[in-house]
Amino acid sequence: METFLTSIADAQRALGIGRTTTYRLIEAGKLEKVKIGSRTLIKIASIKALVAEGQNTTQCEAE
Repeated sequence: METFLTSIADAQRALGIGRTTTYRLIEAGKLEKVKIGSRTLIKIASIKALVAEGQNTTQCEAE
C-alpha cells in the first residue's frame, strides 16, 4: 500500500530542515497538512512537489 501522509517530524528529516522552516512552509502553502483527530500530518505529494520545485530552480540557476 502506498503511503500518502507522514508526520511533521518525518517530513523535517526527509527535507533536512528544522521545525521553524517546516511550519513556515506549511503556512506558505508549500507543504500541505491534514488534520486527523489530534494529529497533523503532511501530504507526501507536497514534499515531492517542493523537492521538484527546488530542483527546477537549481537547474535554471546553473544555466
